[in-house]
Amino acid sequence: MTNVHRFAGFEFDAQQAALRRPGGEIVRLRPKPLNMLQFLITNAGRVVTKQELMEAVWPNVHVGEDSLFQCIREIRSAIGDDRRQLIKVISGRGYLFDADAAGSESATDSTPASAAAPSSAPSVPAAADLPPAALIAEKTAGFFRFGPRSIAVAASVAICAVGLAVAAPYIGHRVFTQPTPVLAVTPFADANGDPRVALMAANVTDSLVDGLSRIPNIRVLAPVRSAGPTEVSARTEKADLILRGELQQVDKSWNLQARIIDAATNEVRWTTSFAVDASVSPALQQSRLTAGVGYPLAVRISSLIHSDFRRRNADVVVDQAQAFINRTSREKSKTAQEMLEKALAADPDNVDLQAALAAQLLRGIQTAWYRDAEAEAAENRARGLLESAIKREPNYMPLLEGYCRFLAATNHFVDSLIACAKALNQDPWDGLVLFQVGLSQMQLGRFDDALASFQQADSFDTPEVSRWTWLLGAGYAYIFLDRSEEALPWLERSLAVTPGTGRTHFLLAAAYQRLGRTDDAKAAVAAGMKLRPGTTLENVGLPKKNASEIYLSRAREVNALLAAAGIPEK
Repeated sequence: MTNVHRFAGFEFDAQQAALRRPGGEIVRLRPKPLNMLQFLITNAGRVVTKQELMEAVWPNVHVGEDSLFQCIREIRSAIGDDRRQLIKVISGRGYLFDADAAGSESATDSTPASAAAPSSAPSVPAAADLPPAALIAEKTAGFFRFGPRSIAVAASVAICAVGLAVAAPYIGHRVFTQPTPVLAVTPFADANGDPRVALMAANVTDSLVDGLSRIPNIRVLAPVRSAGPTEVSARTEKADLILRGELQQVDKSWNLQARIIDAATNEVRWTTSFAVDASVSPALQQSRLTAGVGYPLAVRISSLIHSDFRRRNADVVVDQAQAFINRTSREKSKTAQEMLEKALAADPDNVDLQAALAAQLLRGIQTAWYRDAEAEAAENRARGLLESAIKREPNYMPLLEGYCRFLAATNHFVDSLIACAKALNQDPWDGLVLFQVGLSQMQLGRFDDALASFQQADSFDTPEVSRWTWLLGAGYAYIFLDRSEEALPWLERSLAVTPGTGRTHFLLAAAYQRLGRTDDAKAAVAAGMKLRPGTTLENVGLPKKNASEIYLSRAREVNALLAAAGIPEK
């Protein structure tokens, strides 16, 4: 349901997190003041303490009262509350949003989202509007199981799981002074001396703090905002690590550079750089700049936190096995598996080796290199390896990502959704995990939710190597929503990134056929059949085990379109 609150001539749309003036003009507020205003409105008529406000707006982040006061000032300035009649200070207690003084009313639109008129273009949420991983778990835990992924997607996912398990360099000792490491986020600097760049830098800093605050096993120190929205200073006391960065606009792109510094030694522990096309919308610019730093930063933080158990010998063995895995054949796969088995026998508690072997077993299952009994044994072995590793290191991100993908690929869908939510807790910007959440929602018949997940992944656009997956997913969702015209640009973008899967061609064929472009549909089928010979209506879609009837019904409609475009039945 969409809750719209009106007060003093303003309108606050809680679902869109938007504040509008009487004429409908959007009032621009930074994410934190906007979140605080929403909290005050939803608690109108009740005194809320400073502590309540800080916990609601900065969960798991330690900020001073100056940050709270600055947000209150920005809200009052935005709504013209100079006389403090709407947001009142209750001495010694906190703040009161006076609904009566505001002339507040609440309007509720009960029209289901699925019944709303379709938009003409994909709607991409801003970074501040994106749901936390915990919300995904809450929404998905009570639903049906959903079907497995395609072999092509799942095989690439298995390789990614191996790569992520060894992504960060070896660190021989902890850099932290306490069990929960403290990361101080300093304000990103404006390298241009331009107020517009300074404002974007401040917004990206805020969005990054929001995302990092969701990671449960770190403590975040947010910057102190002293006067205006771009006048901030750092809080680095008692920090183990310090995050610093600079943003600049060059020609038609935003360029962001960031680094982690060891607070005790001033040694640079990690660096990254990221560029975003300035031609995309401001919301996408901010979201992608944030994710461009946040995604690899979360990977690095996980590696630093778990540096004590990481060993060079695991890295070497996994790298060697990966070289064999990349030469795809049954014999090379067997060689890679034997290498990993031998290394794990010598070091049975090594979680990186456990994750790599589990990913290799999953790859063998998905490429049908095991017979029925062998496949079942391989699945049980892989699950046992991952669960053992997670029991030992429950917050190690590569393990959670690998477990999420394994469970999805082997049809343990409810468990997978929970594991995916845990993975997103460790890295809220992981587009590949969001892609898998979207596919699960598709097979649940929740096509609108799936589209939102794919679009959320696109708003992050990380990791870039997986970009084609969520573009494909969005096109897939639009087709199932009977919005084929809107599916085309997403599928075309996916095809431009990764043209060799064949699956994108088949979805394009379905969209063309529905739009009456029969020649284009037949050409797309012909191109797809060259890439995936032997494709029939029986194997063109996702496996149907445990899929909802809503999904199966719509899949039959899509198959009829593909049959008309030339895909054989058997």
